[in-house]
Amino acid sequence: MGVREQLRLRGERQAKLLRALRKAASLRRCADRTDRIRPRDILAFVTLRNELPRLPYFLEYYRAQGVAHFLMVDNGSDDGTREWLEKQRDVSLWTTPASYKAAGFGIDWLNHLLWRFGAGHWCLTLDVDEFLVYPFCDTRPLSALTDWLEAQGRRSFSAMLLDMYPKGAISAQPYASGQNPFEIARWFDAGNHVISRNPKYHNLWIQGGVRQRVILRDSPEQAPALNKIPLVLWTRKYAYKSSTHMLLPRGLNKVYDAGGGELASGVLLHAKFLDLVVDKAQEELQRGQHYAGSREYRAYADTLARDQDLWCEWSQEYINWRQLEILGLMSKGDWA
Repeated sequence: MGVREQLRLRGERQAKLLRALRKAASLRRCADRTDRIRPRDILAFVTLRNELPRLPYFLEYYRAQGVAHFLMVDNGSDDGTREWLEKQRDVSLWTTPASYKAAGFGIDWLNHLLWRFGAGHWCLTLDVDEFLVYPFCDTRPLSALTDWLEAQGRRSFSAMLLDMYPKGAISAQPYASGQNPFEIARWFDAGNHVISRNPKYHNLWIQGGVRQRVILRDSPEQAPALNKIPLVLWTRKYAYKSSTHMLLPRGLNKVYDAGGGELASGVLLHAKFLDLVVDKAQEELQRGQHYAGSREYRAYADTLARDQDLWCEWSQEYINWRQLEILGLMSKGDWA
């Protein structure tokens, strides 16, 4: 990489950090328990709005994996989300009425919190419908993974987003708050993913799954990216550029073996397709705060409101992480 390219990427990263500082001016502290964060704690960073039914299981899941503290931005919830989170002993909460879209779809707020509190910690950056599955997650805590990654000299860990869905109409299986969502959304597409490499930022670009097959079947090229790098050993020099799809410096995006081998990776089980998504799609269409004019939420509203069955004869029922490794959706690499 030439000197000019290095300077351009450095300037781009510094601009992202300055933008995050400006956008953070709208954040108001509701519950600040960051003084309880200890060295080496694993932290989770989340932006959300009106997600009260999903929160009990989300926190339970990541507490069990070993997340010690959650730093969350509430973007103007009116369903009791903020009040519920304020009572959680391991949550620090900020709120803002500002535009989600204008804050880089929330990533500017999280970049600032990562800069302030994430340095020196392994940090998970997540949505509340994303659940990390990693090699040996059934027997080893998240700290075992991060210790191994650090010993290998790795500072970032990738996980493909895997859309999970029920069999039958979504509305026929209502979700109860606190329930494991994968008791309902137990199915996924295993073999229709396409991978390419972004030459500019060196990240992989993955599309496919049920959203490309059904939700956006008339415009499959517009299907959302499924590549994510949710787990990073943070420093104040880092910044997410586009959601958690890619980072700066771009070396953090090399979460694959370019020589043809395999590096350890995970999967984010995506529990979006519960009955909650129908009302959520209508709400977000009215707000107009999502990417590309909320195109994806418009497709949800058009498809799921008609009780479209996302299941097909090639759908796979989820068993465990070993199944995902056999299918080539994740890898344990050389972690034994």
